[in-house]
Amino acid sequence: MTKNAFILNFFKLYNMLWKMSLPFLKKNNRLTSEFQKRITSFHHTKADIWIQAASAGEAYLAVTLLKTLQPETKTKILVTATTSQGIDILKTRLTETHLSKLIHLKIEWFPFDMPTTIKEAVKIINPHIMVLLETEIWPALLYYLKKNQTKVFIINARLSQKSFTRYLKTKFLWKHLAPDFILATSQQDAQRYQQIFEKTTITTMPNIKFESIETDIPDSNTLEHLTRILPQTLPLTLLASVRKQEEKETLLILKKILTAFPEQVVAIFPRHMHRINAWKKYLTTQKLTVYLRSEITSPLTQPGIILWDVFGELKTAYGFASVVFVGGSLKPVGGQNFIEPAIEGAVTVTGPYYDDFAWVTDDIFKKGIIIKKQNWETVAQTILKSLKNPVNRSSHKQLAREYIASHQGGAAQACNEILKTQKFKSL
Repeated sequence: MTKNAFILNFFKLYNMLWKMSLPFLKKNNRLTSEFQKRITSFHHTKADIWIQAASAGEAYLAVTLLKTLQPETKTKILVTATTSQGIDILKTRLTETHLSKLIHLKIEWFPFDMPTTIKEAVKIINPHIMVLLETEIWPALLYYLKKNQTKVFIINARLSQKSFTRYLKTKFLWKHLAPDFILATSQQDAQRYQQIFEKTTITTMPNIKFESIETDIPDSNTLEHLTRILPQTLPLTLLASVRKQEEKETLLILKKILTAFPEQVVAIFPRHMHRINAWKKYLTTQKLTVYLRSEITSPLTQPGIILWDVFGELKTAYGFASVVFVGGSLKPVGGQNFIEPAIEGAVTVTGPYYDDFAWVTDDIFKKGIIIKKQNWETVAQTILKSLKNPVNRSSHKQLAREYIASHQGGAAQACNEILKTQKFKSL
């Protein structure tokens, strides 16, 4: 790796900025959990492969990847995550029964990218291979991995236009920190990465998310409980993962569908729990009948609105819904996962904005698996049409699952590339 004054001076400044930031980071509620493990390396041990899964989305990818990985020899694997949600997903979904017997797994917190911390962590872990998922590009990590002669992969790689523009402006830095292999989820992503890392080997792969979608199997206790409280004789409409920016439009959808089709139950799932009180105020002001999910003990037999104030039950609830509007899509805030309700057989509607899920192909809309609309009025009209003319749930479910199956294979491709490199390193 090229050494020059710029790189050395950059890391001196970068390390200084990190140290100055630590007192403020320590006060952040989301970072206080295991803070010492984020700034030290005493807890790390040697690993052959190190996989970094930043948060929930990447953690699901790591789970799928590791369940697919079949090494020929005993392999020590470290999986790290940046958030508590990521750690929880890894710990609950990666048990010995899920993995090859040749995999010895350790799950830990990902250290801050402070050069002094990362330098020590890489020295102790000393991985043959580093796997970064999606868009995990940390300068200190890449720098010390390259010094360690670790082979670096970016798998399931994607690069939004916004990120691409930012990285392109700092290309003079990244050319010294280039990963060895990038497996991108689209040709467009591959081309963007190639402009940032000109000498890196880059190819495309099917998105692992097509395989990880079904790794989150509904909890049997949740399923049983929802069976006892959700309506048996009325259609259920879900307004799911609604973001603050689109609450007014979603309220208009709600009023329109209740006026035109009053004989239904509507469940509202705010994307963030701290918006529950705001929604409660909206609904009571409109003199609508509202039930908090936490207070329901028996099935609803009359029309009404369920304000979902219990975390972690959305995916299970999809299996009971007639029609689902997936939020985060009426305003440009990234979108939410609209495939999950479709594979449960629900008619699924999204707004025009879904940048975070642009990895799906247009076929999903052309085949009617997901219905895309441009504004709240057309979303409401589509919901009403689906309520008045219900689809065959099992046929819709089969169509969605066939689509998913036809786009799988990314995890196997990524594992093959990792194992090829591991085998070469061990020779």
